[in-house]
Amino acid sequence: MKLRLTRSLLLITAFAALCTLPLRAQTLTKPTVSLELAKKIAAKAHAEAAKSKLTVVIAIVDDGGSLVYLERMDGTQLGSIVVAQEKATTALKFKRSSKAFEDMVTGGRNAVLSLPGVVAIEGGLPLIVDGAFIGAIGISGAKSSEDGVIAQAGLAALAKP
Repeated sequence: MKLRLTRSLLLITAFAALCTLPLRAQTLTKPTVSLELAKKIAAKAHAEAAKSKLTVVIAIVDDGGSLVYLERMDGTQLGSIVVAQEKATTALKFKRSSKAFEDMVTGGRNAVLSLPGVVAIEGGLPLIVDGAFIGAIGISGAKSSEDGVIAQAGLAALAKP
C-alpha cells in the first residue's frame, strides 16, 4: 500500500513538473511572409507590369492565406481585386501555381474545377523559402499569361543576394 502511494505521488509530482514548462517550449515556429517582404515582392511585380505598360492587382497572402498586402494599379478593373487574392490562395493551399490547374482544365481534366478554392487561371504562385511555403502571390488584370510573368517577376525578391 505504501509503495502504491509513493508511486502515485511520484507520478503526480512528475506530471505537475511537466505542466509548469513554459508554453513557448511547446509551440512551433515557422517562417511566413512579412509586410516588408510582401512590399518588396509587390515592387518587383509592379515594375514588371509597368515595364509592359500593364495595370494589375497584386495580392500577397501569408502562410495561412490571410491578405498581407494588396495593390491595385491605377486603371485596373475592380473585379481583379478578388481574382488576384483567389489566385494567391489557390497557389498556397495546393502548393503549386494556379497555372497547373489551368493546364489540367486545358488538358480535359474539368473535374479540378469542382475542387473547393481553386481558381484555374495563371497568375498565382506559392512563395517558397528554404523549402517552406511562406505565402503566395496572385496577379490579375492582364492576360493570364502576362499575369504569370508578372507574378514570376515578384519572386525575384526571394532571391538571396
